Amino acid sequence: MPDAPPSTEPHFQALARRARSLYQVTFSDQSMEMLNKLPVEDQLRLVDRISSLSPEQLETPDESIGKFHRGGKTYYRVRAGDFRCYFEVNGNTLFSHYILHRNSMTDFIYRNKLPVTEETMAERTNSFWKYLESLKKGD
Repeated sequence: MPDAPPSTEPHFQALARRARSLYQVTFSDQSMEMLNKLPVEDQLRLVDRISSLSPEQLETPDESIGKFHRGGKTYYRVRAGDFRCYFEVNGNTLFSHYILHRNSMTDFIYRNKLPVTEETMAERTNSFWKYLESLKKGD
């Protein structure tokens, strides 16, 4: 196979660097179910938003990316239109745990920074976490 012309080589190098900095995005059952229910425009907006995130953006998140800790794990939140995606980083993969409408009670609980004592209480409330797990399973 012949080499690329010299004028296009920097372009290919830039594309290769960008490809190495992209995450693979995977979705929980709840996330896929919610994504499939959305209009195509909202699906594209949400997938584009999460798939365009870079490691640098997650290392030093700005106000458009939420970062919080639950159960010893670090989670992130991004918004696209009326929906928020809650995900965690596993190596080079972003795993979307939940896609929630921004006006839902579950989203309200997730996005609000509760005082430590209330946060700890919420983490220990089995019914709350069982409810969230049921969303993932589609129960």
